[in-house]
Amino acid sequence: MPKVDLHCHLIGTVRASTFAELARREGLDLPDTPEQIYADVNSLPPDPALYLNTRIPVPQGRSADEPEVSYSLFQVSSWVLQVLRDADDLTRITYEAFEAAHRTSATRHLELSFDALTEHQEKLGYTTVIEAYAEGIRMAERDFGMSGRLIAAVDRSKSGEEALSWIRTVVDNPHDYVAGIGLDNLETAGPPERFEAAFRLAGEAGLRRTAHSSEHAPVAANTVTCLDVLGCDRIDHGYFVLEDDEVVARVRDEQIPFTVISTTSRRSWRPWRRASIAAMLDAGLNVIPASDDPGMFPTSLANEYRILSDELDVPDERLRAMALAGVEACWLPEPEKDALRKRFERELASLG
Repeated sequence: MPKVDLHCHLIGTVRASTFAELARREGLDLPDTPEQIYADVNSLPPDPALYLNTRIPVPQGRSADEPEVSYSLFQVSSWVLQVLRDADDLTRITYEAFEAAHRTSATRHLELSFDALTEHQEKLGYTTVIEAYAEGIRMAERDFGMSGRLIAAVDRSKSGEEALSWIRTVVDNPHDYVAGIGLDNLETAGPPERFEAAFRLAGEAGLRRTAHSSEHAPVAANTVTCLDVLGCDRIDHGYFVLEDDEVVARVRDEQIPFTVISTTSRRSWRPWRRASIAAMLDAGLNVIPASDDPGMFPTSLANEYRILSDELDVPDERLRAMALAGVEACWLPEPEKDALRKRFERELASLG
């Protein structure tokens, strides 16, 4: 089935084999092999006391599949960022992200989120970095018949001023492949209203907007802020909107797109995630599967669809509707979106 992936972090797509090769080149001292580190990714949840009275119970203890030695997703991502040295590295990981999406999941359109520039990247310059990413997308378009866009991510652990400076760089250097901005990192690290100025600037420049919300903070209010204050077009995650019936009714009536992922680096939370997604579906919300950090979890977009089908008993017709909803929620220009929509209709019809 053709698919669209709207919530995928570029660093989270980097293959263990690619990381291993680049780590050897850079002489990075690691506590274990990259392959073993990836196998042991397991981010510990925030303070469990925050989640004592949620409508869908959040697990309080460890799960049976947690490794003896755990590496957080943020730690592993930091190591990967350290070994990306030049433009060729950035083009390579972008192309490999598209290649994996194409081969594992029949992904037709992929939107990749990228972070503010690292020290290595600052030396290259913003325009060089973006063009390196864009070259990876162009190669994928040529080789796999895909389309792609980039999303500039705001790190919510930073200040509002730092975020504004980063988005001003994005706005001052427009690029056809940079379609919008997002807000990521732990939701408990920074309230969305801190970034109002950065998101307003992006909106004024014609960029689309999304944000991780109601993922770590057990409240629906942050999602309302993202919609009404930050001007978001869609929401990444959003599971805790279930805490407020009025918010559920609003996002259902407005059919706000929620990009959801059943697999998370917080292994003990995976059953809660899946129960929450099932409840969102039951409530009639516009749920669109995504892959998030597929290389490091690990998962794939196809696997996320399989979980919905096999574990949550989502019927095939609903899965097809989700795939088409992904087309509607993507950030391609309207003529390209219309062509993608027609392609999906043809391909879905051919599946019978």
